[in-house]
Amino acid sequence: MDMAKVSLGRIVGAALTAGLLLPLTGCTDGGGTDGAAADGKPMVIAPGKPGEKARTISPEQAAKELPDDTPNAADRAYVRNMIEHHGQALTMSALAPDRAAADGVKRLAERIAAAQKPEIGAMEGWAARNPAPSAGPGGHDHETMPGMATGQQLEELAAARGPDFDRLFLALMTAHHEGALKMAGEVLASGNNTAVEEMANEVAATQSAEIHRMRAMG
Repeated sequence: MDMAKVSLGRIVGAALTAGLLLPLTGCTDGGGTDGAAADGKPMVIAPGKPGEKARTISPEQAAKELPDDTPNAADRAYVRNMIEHHGQALTMSALAPDRAAADGVKRLAERIAAAQKPEIGAMEGWAARNPAPSAGPGGHDHETMPGMATGQQLEELAAARGPDFDRLFLALMTAHHEGALKMAGEVLASGNNTAVEEMANEVAATQSAEIHRMRAMG
């Protein structure tokens, strides 16, 4: 993802969102005195980069400077896979109330569920608004995603009780979160959509903090 373009787009987008289509008074960089185009149309204030002056440009110019954040294959793969990835975290967390010994593990599982359920909803909404242009290849083996527990590991977790459950839960969930960080880093490097970038940053921030907490508990 071209961060310079994203940054410029956010600056211009913020100006548009804030309604900075102002008939300015005083001089402008273009030498005018009212900040409007010759035909009387309002101009957009485009804040400059650090150390640079703000510019006054037309709404049409502002629209052209917004980067194209059309979702690419990396964005779509991230959202599709992260929905499944989060789903497994919810499955694991749902086992904790009846099996965990430590209150801290139970509270952690509650926090994970409380954070990831809304994230799944947001990603499903994004996927519905941004359907793939064509059907993709056949089924995907979700166990190959970073950090995903195997079927056998999930069975062992479900069978564990007390301190044994706590140890296994923390080990599996730490690996699961580390996998999510890897996936987020990949889409931040290769994706193109601003909304997906924001979701990946949120996942990275939340799960990094939880990894530190789980390591301290383990």
